[in-house]
Amino acid sequence: VTREQLDEVQDIVNRAIDDNMPVNWEEMTVEEAKNRGAIGLFEERYGEKVKVYSIGDFSCEICGGPHASATGELGRFKISKEESSSRGVRRIKAVLTPKEKA
Repeated sequence: VTREQLDEVQDIVNRAIDDNMPVNWEEMTVEEAKNRGAIGLFEERYGEKVKVYSIGDFSCEICGGPHASATGELGRFKISKEESSSRGVRRIKAVLTPKEKA
């Protein structure tokens, strides 16, 4: 992954934050969540019903619950590290920092 590609990912996420999109959720079965394209890990830990959080067309994930009701609450997204997760898979680690007040 090049520095330019990482910068592009960072810019895409920060634009989504700036758009201040609402965070919505629905409860459904894991199968329904998969059919909607939700991303989730550790499937064996899920109960019969899961919460699926979505942010417009930007993100749809199985999650225990967000700590924000809209993306504008998140601050700035900054990639701090990029590494190999497994063969052919890259992982980025990032932090959220409060927005500077104008």
